[in-house]
Amino acid sequence: MARNKRLQDREEKREEIMASARALFLQEGYEATSMNRLAIAAGVAPNTIYWYFKDKDELLVAILNAELTERLNEYLLQPKQDPTERLLWVVDQFQLANRLVSTVHARLQVSPEINSWHERFHLLVESMLKLELQQAGILDDRIETFVKIAVFTVEGLLAHQLPESEKRAICAALVTPIRN
Repeated sequence: MARNKRLQDREEKREEIMASARALFLQEGYEATSMNRLAIAAGVAPNTIYWYFKDKDELLVAILNAELTERLNEYLLQPKQDPTERLLWVVDQFQLANRLVSTVHARLQVSPEINSWHERFHLLVESMLKLELQQAGILDDRIETFVKIAVFTVEGLLAHQLPESEKRAICAALVTPIRN
């Protein structure tokens, strides 16, 4: 029997499914994207997705991990620049994937897998921020407070779309204590 599709590496197919899911989750939203719709977009049979992911939450976590890895690599390659610019870059990256961020927060109470990922994400981000603050000379007794303020500020900026000038002013005000 002739084959009309080339044999495809498992990881390559997994990446294709993730790319299709990411696009749909960002365009249409997580809840609006059915597994059937995803299968059509990925060019596979609906049950094929379950060979790669146990459910939609596991697929979302795989996408989040891929996004996080890519963004962390980009962040680490950023030149050491003004703290305001670095914070704005982080906010802009989150805004690019704002629908994914919203989905994570919406699913925290219903998905142990998403909740676990979210907790690990915050530990990583807060640890990185803490290190940057230590390098900026913030005293240890003030770092935890600055970390919480930064996290709340970034989450607030994501929830409230502001003009670039206001976003810049907020980020500058947030990092002003770092400079003193």
